[in-house]
Amino acid sequence: MTKSNSRATMRLLLLATVALLPSAFGGSPFMHRQRTIARTVSSNITTEEPVLANPYLAPGGKEALGTKQVSDFITSQGKNVFDVVYQWNIIDFLYPSLKARNDAIRTKQFIPENNLPLGVDRFRNRIFITTPRWNPGVPATLSYLPLPVQDPSLPLIPYPDWSFHTSPQNPDCSRLVSVYRIYVDECDRLWVLDAGVIDTLTNLQQICPPKILAFNLQTDELLFSYTLPADQVKQDSLHTNVVVDIRDGQCQDAFAYIADVWRYGVTVFSLREFKSWRTTNYLYNPNPFASDYNYKELNFQWSDGVFGMSLSPVHRNGDRMLFYHPMSSYTEFQVPTSVLQNETIWQNFGLAKAFQPVGSRGKAGQSSTSGVARNNVQFFTLVQQSGVGCWDLGKPYNRNNLGVVEKDMDKLTFPNDLKLDRETKQSIWVISNKLPVFLYSRLDYNEVNFRVLNAGVQEAVQNTVCDPRMPPSLAYSKDPECDA
Repeated sequence: MTKSNSRATMRLLLLATVALLPSAFGGSPFMHRQRTIARTVSSNITTEEPVLANPYLAPGGKEALGTKQVSDFITSQGKNVFDVVYQWNIIDFLYPSLKARNDAIRTKQFIPENNLPLGVDRFRNRIFITTPRWNPGVPATLSYLPLPVQDPSLPLIPYPDWSFHTSPQNPDCSRLVSVYRIYVDECDRLWVLDAGVIDTLTNLQQICPPKILAFNLQTDELLFSYTLPADQVKQDSLHTNVVVDIRDGQCQDAFAYIADVWRYGVTVFSLREFKSWRTTNYLYNPNPFASDYNYKELNFQWSDGVFGMSLSPVHRNGDRMLFYHPMSSYTEFQVPTSVLQNETIWQNFGLAKAFQPVGSRGKAGQSSTSGVARNNVQFFTLVQQSGVGCWDLGKPYNRNNLGVVEKDMDKLTFPNDLKLDRETKQSIWVISNKLPVFLYSRLDYNEVNFRVLNAGVQEAVQNTVCDPRMPPSLAYSKDPECDA
């Protein structure tokens, strides 16, 4: 063999070895690398890419983290802390009269089996519940129920009244079409995200543009309605979640962040400017390894992108983080809200390096929604595990610092929405609804299918690693997302 052939052979072997390194070490685009990577973005500009931009990392940083150890996050069942507040075998609505209800059933404007409660939030003596128009026969898409509970299976009361809910057959786009989720802010307003789509499961139709509305919860009057511009709505967009960012009680300077779960974007709405812009990033996308789901006997695949969102406390520099995760992912991500709120950035290509992974929940760690309590603990649903988890923002985000509030295949079966109320004694509110069975099989209406549950924040974190009074675990689990 000649020297030139020998050198060529060595180069090929070296390239083959390098190519195998990521798989040999469980490589993943979501892995945390303990080094800083310099990437050239143009001939004159080089940026430093921080790999873990967690402002809440415990003192000592990653150097203080110990060796990998097995976490009980997957195996723990937590404790019996959630109480059932409302529950139903099948959903009913409070009509003005029995005749009106019977007429609605006769004309198929109301098909009880086609109604599924999805979103939840609480304001003082009322619980608000959404019923999107997945199928025909959903007469009202936003309702409320009284607190304290008088009847645990009370029919839903349309909010603010029946007149605000349009008929899909003759749609009035100024009214409510199909509401997925809602958000009660600190200014006593109910923000409503109306996707404008009907028959999501059978024949998806965008009969009205997506819009956000806000109601004054003191008077139940509509404060405003804002329709998303056409260029911010993609084909097959589905806007399913909203969180509202308010600083220092400046109610008129609010920002709403709106997740498009199917077309992987977050729309930012400025109340003061009364305008919106769409943000995009590759970390809004689903992870294919997390797109396979198992719920009881059902196996199904969802390629759902950015979904769950929650806000950190305001930092002393005046900024705060938006924590978020795609539904089909095990990873929590974050981005400074100052980046989202800067419309000029998004007129170009955005600021990709501002989006960073925080950590992984591990296998079966898919989560729908989340929220941060006043004690700086994030609570999140665990849809495949029929439970609720927690994370103290003051600790590193790894499975040794993720706690289990409660898992219960019957009580918390497929927890779909989670909110923190604003009462003096703060509580977690969760709605569980057996969504996969509703979508791909048939619910048994002789048993309880839908529940609204409640737990106190303090009781939820007590004796868990999420309690801010508990020291962090310094063990560090560094498994790749696809294998975790």
